[in-house]
Amino acid sequence: MKRASRETTVDVYRRDNDYSLQFNRWFLRSIGAWPELKTNSMTRNILMNILRLTCHSLIAFTVVPSILYILFEEKDFRLKLKAIGPTSHLLMGGINYCSLLHQNDRIRTSIEHMETDWRMAKRGHDRKLMLRNARVGRAIAGVCALIMQGGVICYNIARGMSRIAVVIGNETIETGRLPCPSFNKFVDTRLSPVYEVVLALQCLSTIVVNNITIGACGLAAVFAMHASGQLNVVMLRLEELVTEKQDLLQLRLANIVEHHLRALRFLSQLEAIMRQICFVELVGCTFNLCMLGYYTITEWHEESINTIITYVMVLTSMMFNIFIFCFIGELVTDQCKKVGEVAYMTDWYELPHKIVLDLILIILRSRVVIKITAGKIFHMSIQTFGVVIKTSVAYLNMLRTLTM
Repeated sequence: MKRASRETTVDVYRRDNDYSLQFNRWFLRSIGAWPELKTNSMTRNILMNILRLTCHSLIAFTVVPSILYILFEEKDFRLKLKAIGPTSHLLMGGINYCSLLHQNDRIRTSIEHMETDWRMAKRGHDRKLMLRNARVGRAIAGVCALIMQGGVICYNIARGMSRIAVVIGNETIETGRLPCPSFNKFVDTRLSPVYEVVLALQCLSTIVVNNITIGACGLAAVFAMHASGQLNVVMLRLEELVTEKQDLLQLRLANIVEHHLRALRFLSQLEAIMRQICFVELVGCTFNLCMLGYYTITEWHEESINTIITYVMVLTSMMFNIFIFCFIGELVTDQCKKVGEVAYMTDWYELPHKIVLDLILIILRSRVVIKITAGKIFHMSIQTFGVVIKTSVAYLNMLRTLTM
């Protein structure tokens, strides 16, 4: 009976951990960025490397010809600007993909840390707090996936369905548009069936890039909400400290401090994983929001209503994406500060003098908050989100002044 009970407990904490990470595992595994076990077979490792090489190749297949088109083929400045937006989005995805692969060991360590936290949660109320935060993180990852994939896929469909007339030699033909323009000096993508093949490959590359962005955003959300759940458990135990028996106070406080430091170590690991990705997203989204606003304003009467709607959808998805990163940074900072506030708001005057001195140390440690940063330069917060929007609008006005 004891063995069956132990197995049931193991199944429960693994199930809860898998539940919180399910969406992230789906998206990251599809691009080979999910951290696999070191004991995997050689065949599995080879297949994983082939998948990663395929994803890199798809991104390069779209980005490189588009850059060549901007630099050497297109002469019209406005058309160059129109090509820069989609190209920069794919380039951002490629950089973030390299970051995720580089941080694979840290991501694995964080996942194992989460699993240990679930195993250590013995009390029912602690598990409820953790599950509540896990559901929020899972919901953020799901909504991010829906908005990002929906906006970009609609943009690809709208571009593929819109037709333009092009002159090739002495002949005028009608062809479709590509999501990202391609360099036609090597292979003429305006002719069928080359156009259809390139369109399909570009659509695949955008799906890969979307999965990269969704995976990074989902990991940040799930990890941050898990850490928030751990800090909530710390705050709950601080509130219960006054009701403990005198002979157990020192032991309970030691457990609280250990739990607090464990959550802070997890947050430090999260900041190390996300700092480069946040920097790319902060700079890239500022630029892309500016470009999408420019496309929407300048081409209001030139493009079809479907294309304008897709511009707005992609603009919304970009804003949501950078908002999530900023919201996560704000949440982490607030939760770190809140531990000290809860320690002060307990009935500490009813505790022994030595315990009160120990609580002061917890309050002092809580004042040194962990911040999610973009490249150790910008603090990700709601205020930073406002700065991103204002900067994008300022660049948009400057661009309109120079080109219109």
